[in-house]
Amino acid sequence: MSEALKKAIEHHGAEVVHVGQFDYASVFRARRLRREQFLHWAGDPRFANVLAYWDVADSLFGGTSYYTETMEIDPSSIRRNPSEPGAVSIIAELSGAARDLMPRQVLRAQIERAARMGFAVDGAFEFEFILLAESDTSVRDKGFERLAKFAPDNKCWSGTTANTHAGFIAGLEAEILGNDVSLYGLGVELGPGCLEATLGAARGLRAADDAAFFRLATRAHARRHGMTASFMPYLGADYPGIGGHCTLSLKDAKTGKNLFSGPDGKTNALAGQFIAGMMEIVPEAFAMCTSTVNAYRRLAPGSWAPKSLTWAEYPFTVAVRSAPHADPRARLEFRVPPADCNPYLTMALMLGAGLDGIERNLAAPKATEAAHPDFVPEGAQRFPRDLADAADRLAGSAHARRIFGAPFTENFAAACRAEYASLAKAVSAEERTRYLEG
Repeated sequence: MSEALKKAIEHHGAEVVHVGQFDYASVFRARRLRREQFLHWAGDPRFANVLAYWDVADSLFGGTSYYTETMEIDPSSIRRNPSEPGAVSIIAELSGAARDLMPRQVLRAQIERAARMGFAVDGAFEFEFILLAESDTSVRDKGFERLAKFAPDNKCWSGTTANTHAGFIAGLEAEILGNDVSLYGLGVELGPGCLEATLGAARGLRAADDAAFFRLATRAHARRHGMTASFMPYLGADYPGIGGHCTLSLKDAKTGKNLFSGPDGKTNALAGQFIAGMMEIVPEAFAMCTSTVNAYRRLAPGSWAPKSLTWAEYPFTVAVRSAPHADPRARLEFRVPPADCNPYLTMALMLGAGLDGIERNLAAPKATEAAHPDFVPEGAQRFPRDLADAADRLAGSAHARRIFGAPFTENFAAACRAEYASLAKAVSAEERTRYLEG
């Protein structure tokens, strides 16, 4: 056990430690240990390797043998946990055979790649989510149908909704901040029960950690108030599609200068190369940021989500939105990922593809003319039509294997195929309504 870990526990005065990691479905798989027991466990930390082969329903999709694998605890990941007095959360990652399959390690590899190129990486996420006036029991009693809306009268950016429900929103903000998540803004968005949280920029892995713990905190706060916080990308016709945008900027590792900034306030050459890498690689590895069956419903015609890889300065209807500045605020925003995206894999995809564009000195593509979200410019690469298509593209991508490693690429493609198969025979009430009497 490292001295850094002991110091981190002592610094926080931790009496209870929630230790674990986020899996492919972004579920925090953790153990709760008292301080003494945690320090003993940390002498030889181990956890079930099924985390690398488990879906959101706790069902195995792969692997050949299952056992307790060694773990590596990251002292820098420690943060407060306001759910009980004296509690902290800390991330421990599988460090044996399954190490390179796990989301946080996939992102770490790209951050280390950036460091070798002389870059530090700052990132942030912005999430829309929908609150439902239903408890964990009531959603099941109703069979997950005809669920009661929270703030059904809400309109986009409604001051009335924000003031009416100020107590709940303020409590949610306190919960998020209590988890040491960098929060920039929290307010209401488009549709019944829809809120949006903009997280503040953080360095490297911390940006994705913040995103993962933000969703954990939001779900827990809603449950304690008899409600459900949903990050499901498309709940149905009464609701908007909801996203999980990822924003990145590259900094000079020595000086801290934002390397996407330019004196003319325009998208500079480095940012253009980064965008070019995304244009080439994201359509092939799209499953890394859009890995549930439901997420592809958000991409249906008529939604605000872009349908192909496009970019421009400032419009909200392109896949990659450049926000150039002459000052340190210059950044690139990936607007396609859904609200249920895995933040580690989404950030890894954006960063890995962008760095590839820089390394290969790719020419910046022509910016897209401002248009509606369904507009697909001539020559633009369309996104996969569904998760099965996305899994096949990922499995067959030489770029993905080269950048993210063949073991991860194959394992995650298998996870996506299993996820698609889990609902391939599911029939909705809407389908019965349309076809039963036809």
